[in-house]
Amino acid sequence: MISALVFGGVVYYTQMYGYYQPVPASADSAEIRLTSMMDGTPEVIETSNFEGIDADSSPLRFRGCFTTPLSLATATETYTVYEGATPLNGPGWFECYNAAQLGEDLQTGAAVAFLSEHQISPGVDRVVAIYPDGRAFAWHQLNDTSEK
Repeated sequence: MISALVFGGVVYYTQMYGYYQPVPASADSAEIRLTSMMDGTPEVIETSNFEGIDADSSPLRFRGCFTTPLSLATATETYTVYEGATPLNGPGWFECYNAAQLGEDLQTGAAVAFLSEHQISPGVDRVVAIYPDGRAFAWHQLNDTSEK
């Protein structure tokens, strides 16, 4: 019984804390891009107050929170809107990111999702959601090529 509890504790810790590392705002992965509607090229956007986490164990573990001065009107006229955006849950201790609220806001139109980078990893896209007040969130999600 004790060994099962210890094993369960180790598994829980590694899933919730062990694999994640903070992403410094100066890291390449913290540079946020949005894909242009004109030519399909990801372009760097201005950001501030970046907080992020990632893990080498899976390309789906990236999460980011930041602000941008980019207006939602300019973003929707310039960058590719991402249909079917589904924010993935992050660890509870990463408090700036709330997948449930973000998903609800995307469905109601309170936020808009954009393609950041297609195939940032094989079968995975980076998605960025932007609110009218400049708050923004990023995550990785499986794309349709992963199903083929």
